[in-house]
Amino acid sequence: MAAKDMVVIGEVVKPHGIRGEFSVENHADSPSLYAPGGKVWLRPAKGADRVVEILTSRPHQGRMLLTIKGVADRDAAEALRGCQVLVRPEDLPELDDDEIYLHEIVGFDVVLPGGEPVGVLEGFMDLPGQDVWLIRGEGGREILLPATEETVPEIDAGERRIVIDPPQGLLELSQPGE
Repeated sequence: MAAKDMVVIGEVVKPHGIRGEFSVENHADSPSLYAPGGKVWLRPAKGADRVVEILTSRPHQGRMLLTIKGVADRDAAEALRGCQVLVRPEDLPELDDDEIYLHEIVGFDVVLPGGEPVGVLEGFMDLPGQDVWLIRGEGGREILLPATEETVPEIDAGERRIVIDPPQGLLELSQPGE
């Protein structure tokens, strides 16, 4: 499977304790992705992805704590700090017909309610309290949109189009300097 096809579901934050357990900032709604016996891929900032087997998992203070095969002490867990945690798309839970995974809408055109083009959805930031979408506008300008039901009233997967209703003044803040 090509690395670009993998889906990021979390990031290793820090070791927890002395027995190889580590904390993961979880971006997925489904804790079943971290089930013992399951497999995930770890992607360091430099180097190749590697597949690992989950031995234990448990929620802790809004994050997931994991132990994996081959990581038995704090130093080994510390070496994982900053790694992205990934799964194959086929490992994701099934969605209802009216739902879509965020990674599936990257590259969609972004427009205002009247149809005026804004840009292309380039990525996401999972910030405390809400997601922020990165939209690449005309001339390469970066637009950061807090994604809520109010600011993203429509996603049309068939047309590969997202309608946004940004807070007043947001698009003007994103204008290139004059």
